Amino acid sequence: MRVVLVPGVLALLPEYAGLEDPVAELRAACVAAVGWLGADPVVLADPQGERVARALLTQAQAGGAPATGSGGGVVAGAPPARVLVVGNGSARRTEKAPGFLDGRATAFDEALGASLRAGRPEVDARLAAELWASVTGIERMADLGDLGPAQVDYDDDPFGVQYWVLRWQT
Repeated sequence: MRVVLVPGVLALLPEYAGLEDPVAELRAACVAAVGWLGADPVVLADPQGERVARALLTQAQAGGAPATGSGGGVVAGAPPARVLVVGNGSARRTEKAPGFLDGRATAFDEALGASLRAGRPEVDARLAAELWASVTGIERMADLGDLGPAQVDYDDDPFGVQYWVLRWQT
């Protein structure tokens, strides 16, 4: 099974790309990871994340990776071969962040990031909501079981929002 986590940031949508891409490094990491994932992944995401997933799948396909997305969930029985998870950490890491500064954001993101890198995501849903973290897809990853250590392609907080691009292969 292959699993990829990307953030659901709207800046990854083609209509937000301008003459100068504000998230070029993040976009490149996302497209590479989604291309590695392969064709027809199950998408675990909230509605905004599903929109971003479709755009990334299209971009990866344009780059030579045959990928098409489906918004289905994890079906009982055998896990899917490919899963694209869309989610991100808090949006309250700095004074310029969308949710302004919240002193709890860094510790929240460090704990969530560590659990993701270990392949066993643990989310405090109440705190995630307060910190404007998009964790719907990440919470649904629990259905996939222990994924083992992640390959980290991107880990940064541009604009005061924590984004990860991670890959697992089990």
